[in-house]
Amino acid sequence: MFSKKMVMIVVVIVLIATNIIILSASSRSYSSYYEPGRIAISLIAPFQEAVTRSIRFVRGIWDGYFFLVTAAKENARYREALSRAIEENNQLKELKLSNVRLRELLDFQKTITKRVIAAEVIGKDPSPWFKTIIIDKGKEDHVGKGMAVVIPNGIVGQVIDASSHYSKVLLIIAQNSSADALVQRTRARGVIRGETSERCTFKYVLRKHDVQVGDQVISSGLDEVFPKGLAIGQVSSVTKPDAGIFQEVTVVPYVDFEKLEEVLVVLSPLKQTIVKEK
Repeated sequence: MFSKKMVMIVVVIVLIATNIIILSASSRSYSSYYEPGRIAISLIAPFQEAVTRSIRFVRGIWDGYFFLVTAAKENARYREALSRAIEENNQLKELKLSNVRLRELLDFQKTITKRVIAAEVIGKDPSPWFKTIIIDKGKEDHVGKGMAVVIPNGIVGQVIDASSHYSKVLLIIAQNSSADALVQRTRARGVIRGETSERCTFKYVLRKHDVQVGDQVISSGLDEVFPKGLAIGQVSSVTKPDAGIFQEVTVVPYVDFEKLEEVLVVLSPLKQTIVKEK
């Protein structure tokens, strides 16, 4: 089958040839016979006008076709350039955000007297019961069981297993995790335990101690895992039962565990005992 381009070329050639033949015939008629030539012009002129209009129409379509093809190619090039620009812009944004996080880790590192090492979060346990993450540092990097894992916002958890190049971290919001803590304002002591939700309970806080919503809870250092004074979370609710010697305190951690990307591992725990996974 002929292409559209070939058909249009043939049509234009035929129209041009027809127009030339008619003009030639009318010229001879006009020069030989004045009156008959006038009649011939009257008959031929409308046809010539139709041919001329047809040629102009085809030429307009042809020019428009090439214009559209050129515009489509330019549009494709612009879209490709725009895609590259968007991709480069996203990469620059990610690099900028990564630099901000690493700078915060570096500044926070200066406030900790113990040795630390930065690690990247490369995996997460989907189980709602064993809330753990995997980091890209292990025994070859001097990371071992019982080491505290933190970020500038607060405590993340502790290492519960380590291979040569990777480690598993039990998050502080896991039910089988615990940390000795105190209320910064009143020094009321207790133990932070994880819950099934993204919250913690502050257990064994005596009823006589002053604990209020909004109080900041920090690590006490007495568990010999987490250095003293690290932020844990904020008290969200306090209930004092009619019976018993302890209050019921709920704490919302400062760390957003869904957005963890980089962490710091404290390399010098005071002891290596930990709460193991059930």
